Amino acid sequence: MQKHGKRYTNLVKKAWGNAGEDASATRRKPVSISEAVSKVKQTASAKFDESVDIAINLGIDPRKADQAIRGTVSLPHGIGKTVRVTVVTRNQEAAALAAGADEAGFEPILEKIRGGWTDTDVIIATPEVMGELGKLGRILGPRGLMPNPKSGTVTQDVTTAVKEVKAGKIEYRVDKAGNVHASVGKASFEAPKLVDNINMFLGTIIRAKPATAKGQYLKSVTISSTMGPGFKIDAQEAIKAHG
Repeated sequence: MQKHGKRYTNLVKKAWGNAGEDASATRRKPVSISEAVSKVKQTASAKFDESVDIAINLGIDPRKADQAIRGTVSLPHGIGKTVRVTVVTRNQEAAALAAGADEAGFEPILEKIRGGWTDTDVIIATPEVMGELGKLGRILGPRGLMPNPKSGTVTQDVTTAVKEVKAGKIEYRVDKAGNVHASVGKASFEAPKLVDNINMFLGTIIRAKPATAKGQYLKSVTISSTMGPGFKIDAQEAIKAHG
């Protein structure tokens, strides 16, 4: 059985009150989104503004191409951080910078990446540069930075793409274990804003259910702050709300 430190144990007690020896079992009980948000905010006690993260376990087989779900969602209140955007393009540098990109260009950026540079959050590319950018997959791929048409990061419309990312558009993708992880805001957000963001994210994942998926699709949903314990959301309630 996993042992938790004193700080973690105290946070659980703070969220659930005096649950006695059965505190861990009590914490595993699913609650509503609004109650989970309340508990996450209550237990976010670090000296920095902790992120609020969501983890969803899906009843799918990611090894099958039609079940390896991936896409984007624009959260209504953003994620509470400044997203660094780099645009790789031969001829839309000015448009990208005007839209809010942190840097834009072609060969100088490629040269930095070849040297191991990955100090950015999102890379957007125009189609004509993907032949050269694709050669750097061993550097960008493991960091989740390789542009992809499915996520809207390979596009001719760099102006729209940059503005959407800066406004709170995030990418999601299922991992090998059938899990989807994402940040949905900051602990300092007002509770209704976190609820809005979570509902938007959950609704998007529910609508992305592959037609070939069998059995229970939304197996578990948990939210937590960066340094705090996780709280399970009632998955069936979420499905009903977005059905």
